[in-house]
Amino acid sequence: MNRIAFTLSLVLALLVTVASGAGLLMSWELYAKETADWYAQCIGQDIADLFIALPFLLVSSWLAYHGNRKAHLVHAGVLAYLIYTFTIYCFAVHFNRLFIVYCVTLGLAAYLFGWFVLSQYARRVTISFDKATLAKITGVYLIAIAFMFYVLWLLQVIPANIENIVPKEINDAGLLTNPVHVIDLAICLPGIFITGILLLRKHWFAYLLAPVILTFFVLMDSTICVLLFIAGWKASEGVNIAMLLLALFSSALLIAWLRGMDSKDTASTKRKASAS
Repeated sequence: MNRIAFTLSLVLALLVTVASGAGLLMSWELYAKETADWYAQCIGQDIADLFIALPFLLVSSWLAYHGNRKAHLVHAGVLAYLIYTFTIYCFAVHFNRLFIVYCVTLGLAAYLFGWFVLSQYARRVTISFDKATLAKITGVYLIAIAFMFYVLWLLQVIPANIENIVPKEINDAGLLTNPVHVIDLAICLPGIFITGILLLRKHWFAYLLAPVILTFFVLMDSTICVLLFIAGWKASEGVNIAMLLLALFSSALLIAWLRGMDSKDTASTKRKASAS
């Protein structure tokens, strides 16, 4: 990671701190127009962003700046998580004083993630990784997760489409549509599924994306646990346990991937990164 990207990552961390900190301290004003259900989810998201995602962002940025390739991939996973999260802030939270902060945070995370993808692809960066069994397990896992959530969301959407009604979850949140459905069905789940297929085919870029997606899983599963706890949804105990198990399994896979990689870029790669 070059100095510009590191500096922008610190700016991003500041923006996340402002958005989440203000959300917690001024929730009575910022989320005043939200329903009780969506209000609780906003609070839970702020807690997860501030106490889970932010430390990941700061530590991975610092290590990546000092040449740790593993941290580079974790950092990209945090960026993917922030893109997902702040897309929801921008489109599903009523307009408030932090709207510009939400927009700038989303844009900065998206451009930093784009820089990661382009820099890795342009240099055709490869990783020292020869654990074929782990790659197959991860590929199957990604495909299974994509399939599972496709089925889960379609079971909510298709019956409502047939009956021409709005799903209960959307009515409870007071939203026009469920932004999670939109992001997952249109972008996130297809990308995860494709990466799983490419892993099984031993594609070099999937080897780079696998730890990025696993980092995203760890953060997202942990966040869902926080949301369920804060919202106090009925029958959420079983879902919470399932999300916790998924977070632990994703963490185990992520650690295994990172252990199978070189921790430092080569000198030539560092020179190219500095010049970019």
